[in-house]
Amino acid sequence: MNGKRAVIIGGSVGGLFAGNYLVRRGWEVDILEIAPENLASRGQGIARHAELEDLLDQLDVPRGMSGGIDVTGRTAFDRTGAIISRFELDQQLCAWNQIYLSLFERFPRAHYHGGHIFTRLETHDDVTTVHTSKGRSFEADVVIGADGFRSAVRQIVAPEIQPEYAGYVAWRGVSQEAKLSDTFRRNIFDHYAFLFMSGSQLIGYPIDGANGSQAPGERRYTYLWYHPAPDAVLADILTDASGKTYEYGIPPHLMRPEHAETVRENAHREMPENFHEAVMRADSTTVQPIYDVDNDHVAFGNIALIGDAAFVARPHVGVGVLKAGQDALALANALAECENIPEAMARYEAERLPAGKRAVAHARNLGAFIQRGLDSPMDDPSLNLPPERVIKVSGRPVEHMIEQGL
Repeated sequence: MNGKRAVIIGGSVGGLFAGNYLVRRGWEVDILEIAPENLASRGQGIARHAELEDLLDQLDVPRGMSGGIDVTGRTAFDRTGAIISRFELDQQLCAWNQIYLSLFERFPRAHYHGGHIFTRLETHDDVTTVHTSKGRSFEADVVIGADGFRSAVRQIVAPEIQPEYAGYVAWRGVSQEAKLSDTFRRNIFDHYAFLFMSGSQLIGYPIDGANGSQAPGERRYTYLWYHPAPDAVLADILTDASGKTYEYGIPPHLMRPEHAETVRENAHREMPENFHEAVMRADSTTVQPIYDVDNDHVAFGNIALIGDAAFVARPHVGVGVLKAGQDALALANALAECENIPEAMARYEAERLPAGKRAVAHARNLGAFIQRGLDSPMDDPSLNLPPERVIKVSGRPVEHMIEQGL
């Protein structure tokens, strides 16, 4: 099926993975991205996996070019700030935008259309026309929804699938290494840290600097703090100073300052002192409400969903970028190797639907103690979440857990 046309809705990492893979297989591809500028200023830290490196290899991204800080394992801390468990695992931690830029720079710039809001589509004689808010239209043999967990494409093909709020949020922040104390840098900074507190959990780790530097003193430290937020609290967090409430997430610059102050107050009250700087010295504070998106289909005629448009697994599993890339590669291979589009779509769904469901289920288990308001993940033994297991199975592909009997 070389020479076919694809339109991808969504220009983040999933859309760029798909676009690059298809272009290399002889397809004509246009990517429509709602943001007028590229997304390099967005995102924070991610854990890299060997499988992600393999995905980037296929696009000739030299290893190391997209950045990353080497760590040798994970460390669990209890609510007093004491180390209670370690797990040895060589891994790289990096800034999300380094992966994004590696993909963005490889996609044909003339076919990446920023500031285009997808409005509708119509199909006639196996050709789909995609319309945008700028009055432009694009014809496609295949349409790919890579437009995130609020996917407008999914709203058309599977409107019954809606994000389900998990009852807690992830507060996020990034600090410049140079602003952190010598004590923090000596005792905390180099750990891939899992801090278990009463009813909440913080993940913290080093990432490369804003310019991609891994030099000591030029790096950054990022944290993600899962914290309960009942529906009424979430609604208040998502309401800006004018009184407008955003449905799924509030733009960082519109979040009211008192919420960031509340996070700092909570840190003083709930967090051991040796972790305070992770929150107190962050350049900014952002919030990510935690949602699940489960699905029974990821292919609909000539339309495919990939990444968070298909499934959203809570960030505990740490495979969002990896899953988007794996979805994209599976779809591109199916389209390249099958006789026709219906056959390719059936193959794609058969391969990626089970993987998406496994990731959602695993992530729900890892966050269950926060969602249920338990004081500790060990309060319910049926969850099987002692800290020494949590640090082994978090932030890793579900397949690793299955293969290693974890």
